Amino acid sequence: MARRKKKPETQGRLFFDPDRLSAKKTPEESPTSKKSESEPKSSAVNPREPVTRITVSQLAAMIDGALKDRLPARVRVVGEVSNLNDRTHKYFLLKDAHAVVSCVMFASAARKSRFALEDGMEIVASGRIEHFPRQGRTQLYVDSAQPVGAGALDVQLRELSRKLRAEGLFDDSRKRALPVFPRRVAIITSRTGAALHDVLDTMKRRSPAVGALICDVRVQGDQAAGEIVGAIARINRERTDLGVDTIILTRGGGSLEDLWAFNEEAVVRAVADSALPTIAAIGHETDVTLAELAADVRAATPTQAAMRAVPDRDALTEQIERLASRLQAGLATRTARSNERLRALEQRPCFRRPAQLIFEKRQHLHQLHARLTARRPAAELARRHTRLTELSARLTRAARATLDHERLSMLARNLTRTRDSIMRFRLEQLAALDRSLRIASPESVLRRGYSITLDAHGNAIRSTSEVARDDHITTVLTDGEIRSRVDNVQEK
Repeated sequence: MARRKKKPETQGRLFFDPDRLSAKKTPEESPTSKKSESEPKSSAVNPREPVTRITVSQLAAMIDGALKDRLPARVRVVGEVSNLNDRTHKYFLLKDAHAVVSCVMFASAARKSRFALEDGMEIVASGRIEHFPRQGRTQLYVDSAQPVGAGALDVQLRELSRKLRAEGLFDDSRKRALPVFPRRVAIITSRTGAALHDVLDTMKRRSPAVGALICDVRVQGDQAAGEIVGAIARINRERTDLGVDTIILTRGGGSLEDLWAFNEEAVVRAVADSALPTIAAIGHETDVTLAELAADVRAATPTQAAMRAVPDRDALTEQIERLASRLQAGLATRTARSNERLRALEQRPCFRRPAQLIFEKRQHLHQLHARLTARRPAAELARRHTRLTELSARLTRAARATLDHERLSMLARNLTRTRDSIMRFRLEQLAALDRSLRIASPESVLRRGYSITLDAHGNAIRSTSEVARDDHITTVLTDGEIRSRVDNVQEK
């Protein structure tokens, strides 16, 4: 936030809570007058009595008593923030041209603040003055603060806008399309406002078939935000029974204070979380509230919101007429093309002289039948069957002559010798492989004095990079296992 030019006449000025102002004391009263008899007695010495020496604790008690007797319970101080230490609690100095006051704002109070303190910011700090004996410090305990100049609402609006924008509540990717033909529209506004009449008149003129559900709420004041949130929640919860498809949130123009309910965080989140599409039209065209940024559609005026929510009956009628005209023209073109095709089909011989075409096909069929009869198919089939039988007999005799008993015996002997030779060769190969496997097997390596180290999952460890300190490992020997924990890993 840019620093505001200082006004000398306001620097360090005190604003007191009038309900807590003490009665003005006369000059004769002592700065450390006695407290009420109902309060517990202080351990401090009586300041009216002369003392030769006092303890530090007694002096601290006198300072504390003087502060409580002479200062009101709460003060409001205007000053510039300096030396801000923003940790869990906020420690800073409040200064003007002639003095500096130490201040602390505890975390619980800081969380309630709607703006962030910054060095150089001019604020009005409200709280109490107390003396802290253990550190010998007198400071202002701030429980609330407001900026000077820009105004608290402006600062709150910017801070909340920055927060919600960072959460993505205003992103275009979250915006949803409005239903083209809604059944019923819920209007959340004040029933006494002009905005409601603008919306209803526009809806009635544009689309009287669409129903309207009026949700009467306050649109400004302390209770407005709660009623708006409740209305949005109920409409969403009962949307099926109510038959609502769209929500319009609207009100007329006003000052920033008048429109503030639509900048409340609860309202903005309710609009963003609505299961139904929302249209927001708040204030005049130049007014922009956070609820409008979170809505699916922002309208400049209530009338425009109604125009976005429901279709225009006249426009739909015109569109239907255009579609009907196009449909009729298309149907006429399709009919004309079909008639032309039908006339072309009528000119084909099959439709003009069907008896002549049947006679010609019948004549051709008689010719084919005569040609088939001349070939005598039954006699040809018998001849081919006889030839096939003769060939089958000749094949059988040739096979029997070739595969005689002696030749079969010779083939069997050759097959046996070949089998035995192959078996001996395979057995010798198997024995050689077995010897090689035994020599290279882990058990053979273990018997020669070596070992295998496994990790916690049973995998062999091949490098120091695969283990770390405190890992559990297992060393496998030829006669058992050794379980251990890694104390140190050294690489070559």
